[in-house]
Amino acid sequence: MALPVRYILRNLIKRWKRNMLGLCGIALTVAVMASLLAMAAGFRAALDLNGQAGNFIVTQRGSISELVSWIPREQANSIMVDDRIARDGNRKPLASGEVVAVSNMARRSDGEPANVGIRGVSERAFAVRNGIQIVEGRLFKPGAYEVIVGNRIRKRVNNLNLGDTARILGQNWDVVGVFSSGGAAFESEVWGDYDLVEAIGHPIAGNNSITVRLANPNDLEAFNRDLQSNPQMQVEMVQEHQYYQHQAGPVVFVIAALAIFVGAIMGIGAIFGAMNTMYAVVAARTGEIGTLRALGFSRTSLMVSFVSESVFLALMGGLLGCVLALPMNGVMTGTGNTASFSEIAFAFRITPVVLAAGLVFAATMGFFGGLLPAFRAARLPITVALREL
Repeated sequence: MALPVRYILRNLIKRWKRNMLGLCGIALTVAVMASLLAMAAGFRAALDLNGQAGNFIVTQRGSISELVSWIPREQANSIMVDDRIARDGNRKPLASGEVVAVSNMARRSDGEPANVGIRGVSERAFAVRNGIQIVEGRLFKPGAYEVIVGNRIRKRVNNLNLGDTARILGQNWDVVGVFSSGGAAFESEVWGDYDLVEAIGHPIAGNNSITVRLANPNDLEAFNRDLQSNPQMQVEMVQEHQYYQHQAGPVVFVIAALAIFVGAIMGIGAIFGAMNTMYAVVAARTGEIGTLRALGFSRTSLMVSFVSESVFLALMGGLLGCVLALPMNGVMTGTGNTASFSEIAFAFRITPVVLAAGLVFAATMGFFGGLLPAFRAARLPITVALREL
């Protein structure tokens, strides 16, 4: 015979002050873990959004990022005129050869140096990546020392506001525009004229990467096979989304591991707190336990009741912790990208997966926190328990 749910709820309400202490401990633990997981989710999303459906990127085979990739100009030109690449209305290939570099600049928050990604592009970059939008000012003029800056990096680095003059790669550049890319990591970059960035940052003519749009995405495998079989080239082609997702992996792993580690340390404390609360509950209800056993309720029913009470209390704490973590959604921060050696600005993302992880973690703490006290309650002899009446 199972104990009714209202019995569990009545006991939770009856001892609400003591229960609130355990609930708050679990809530804080869940809030911290959810915030760290939201950081990992935000970083992954920033790089995931860099990849546009239908776009593919060509880099040097074996390179870990665009920064350490290099494709000589002759090879890049031959790739960009391939018939399998889509054309625009003027029959120009939708292919963007780009160069990237890193420039040391000062953070707004503390004045400390930060590596900012610099990308040299032509007008083809905006045709291939149609998600780039100028939100303030205008596009830079070809051949002029002008740049447009990502909407996020300008908030983190000095001298990147519209109208500023920034010292980039040893040269003064005028900031003439601000662009958005829907929250992608491109918003952590500064874009300028391809020829000027290449001349300053790279003594040998070529590209760090080539982003293309294929007329038929199913041609990827054959195109990539042809590129890799060419003895004069050391390049490979992958989906743009997959490429940037792979770059996010190491940093996301570190942040997620930190969330699990911190959550585990705090969770152990919360489990002991819940256990202490439930032991006190068992001690206070010894006579009541004897009465329930005398009425015919089994040991299993008592165990299920006490564990359910602990889990329910923990879930309430988990819900509170998720609510406490919600204000972190959209908060801007930044970290170094180990692949590109540059700073990535991104926003915390409280996703359904993050919230679900918090609730599961809370329920786990409640289960293990209530298990031993529930076992003790179930093992109490009826005669001993009834003496407490």
